[in-house]
Amino acid sequence: MKKSADNSNNKANPKPAQTLLAWYDREKRHLPWRDTRNPYHIWISEVMLQQTQVSTVIPYYQRFIKSFPTVENLAKAPLDDVLKLWENLGYYARARNLHQAAQVIVEDYGGQLPDNEDELLALPGIGPYLAGALVSIAFNQPAPAVDANVKRVLARLFNVNSPIAKTQTQKEIHCLARGLVPKKRPGDFNQALMDLGARICVPRNPQCDQCPWSELCQARLHGLEKILPITGKAKPRPHRQAVGAVIRDDRGRYLLVRRKNQGLLGGLWKWPGGLLETGESPGSGLKRWLKEELNLDIRPGKRLASVDHEFSHFRMTLTLHAAAILKGDARALGCAEFSWVAADRFGDFALAKADRTASHMILEKVLA
Repeated sequence: MKKSADNSNNKANPKPAQTLLAWYDREKRHLPWRDTRNPYHIWISEVMLQQTQVSTVIPYYQRFIKSFPTVENLAKAPLDDVLKLWENLGYYARARNLHQAAQVIVEDYGGQLPDNEDELLALPGIGPYLAGALVSIAFNQPAPAVDANVKRVLARLFNVNSPIAKTQTQKEIHCLARGLVPKKRPGDFNQALMDLGARICVPRNPQCDQCPWSELCQARLHGLEKILPITGKAKPRPHRQAVGAVIRDDRGRYLLVRRKNQGLLGGLWKWPGGLLETGESPGSGLKRWLKEELNLDIRPGKRLASVDHEFSHFRMTLTLHAAAILKGDARALGCAEFSWVAADRFGDFALAKADRTASHMILEKVLA
């Protein structure tokens, strides 16, 4: 990985950590998880902040801590309750991993979050970034916490001009980060880096005139601040079609199924159905899914609602169709469980955003 050989600016200011911390003391964002030294609360906040904006996280964090104030509370809670609190926050594997890791922490560590990177990395859902963030913020140990914002800041600061997605580039940036983290206030330093990337050293049009490292930044020195970091072109996301069956019994209840815990949206409830195969018609797809999930033969009916949704790696259109059971007794074959749900109880079930939106559309018509 190539870096600028001109380090004159570093000589002019040999203490980049102190410079950044002074800026942080003046400009830091006041966030609820920064008012605590509780490692459990910090862990919850850092997991929620992965791939999610701060403004979105704040109310979720506050509700989560209120419902599960200790790791023991989280470990004992039913997974359905955890997923319900996580509803619409996305990336639901984070919630499942939190729940599983809490049980490990209670059983193996007496309810105390481990204070070293190796033991943290062994817990479900904790990778290098999260381990570094926890040991530095919660336990005041000098360790780097390198997320996407930090990668961008350091690529500019050190004039890293190799593609940032390359494994070798990632290793180099991690080493650069480790060399910057001070022994005093390492957690504040890492949070300052995150703030700098989120507010000043943004992907487009960085606000270099407001940056505490403007005189140190090698990208700015060479006029490359709007070019670095070097990223590959994003691959186009495929558009997938999905179907769901709206089946209502003679008591006015609707049939819902819960996904198995593994895989996309694992553990959440949904309308019976799923993604169509290439070239498969909606009617054929519904019949296949209901047979595979519930051992039911059905007759698909008219289309009732359609919802568009975007995942990180594909776009989806979910279309709900009325359906009638022709033969079979419902059995949980390709799902974790099923339930007949009254219209006024839908709010008790954790549904993914597309299924929740579709349920509102269906129930508004029924209850109107």
